[in-house]
Amino acid sequence: MTKISKNRKLALSKYDATKSYSLAEATKIIKDITTTKFDASIDVSVRLGVDPRKANQMVRGSVSLPHGSGKVMRVLVLCTPDKVAEATAAGADFVGLDEYIEKIKSGWTDVDVIITMPSVMGKVGALGRVLGPRGLMPNPKTGTVTMEIGKAVTDAKGGKIDFKVDKAGIVQALVGKVSFDSNKLAENATELLQTIMKLKPSSAKGVYVRSIYLSSTMSPSIQIDTKFLS
Repeated sequence: MTKISKNRKLALSKYDATKSYSLAEATKIIKDITTTKFDASIDVSVRLGVDPRKANQMVRGSVSLPHGSGKVMRVLVLCTPDKVAEATAAGADFVGLDEYIEKIKSGWTDVDVIITMPSVMGKVGALGRVLGPRGLMPNPKTGTVTMEIGKAVTDAKGGKIDFKVDKAGIVQALVGKVSFDSNKLAENATELLQTIMKLKPSSAKGVYVRSIYLSSTMSPSIQIDTKFLS
């Protein structure tokens, strides 16, 4: 039998694990029960009533968190020479094309977001086996395949996050850091959840949002009441 640590026992004593909380309540609790010495990430996990194996029930998208994610995003822009200055001015960490494609083929993926242009997707598409499993493949649906390179870089740096339902029907996304004010965490989480609601596939039957949990790095999870989404 696994022994529960002292910190976990203390955390579990501060809320009712059988109860569903409002986002406002949950964000206050999660800040109180997080004991890491670093600025822990806060994640929302949403279990959806969809079958991700069916193309018409895939849920994926992006959202700009009103208060940012708290994470420093490393952005790579794969573009033609005429877009290099725009990408650099917007704050991209890496800008280029062929040289970075070769680096990625060799296994380099030390970035958080990759942005590219429609005209070079032929080259970028060949990187699918490397980028796909890491969630780095540019996609028009998330705004990472665009001619508006500068805006895409600014959005990525400013707190825009991408999300995608996994094989188990769960969407998990970062909504901030434990250092954030609890109200800002709640507003970020609300923005994410409302975006997921808007993406409900027309083919999805029954209950769409089955459960929502909030957690921080190494903390217990707190169940969120889904009624506010109705």
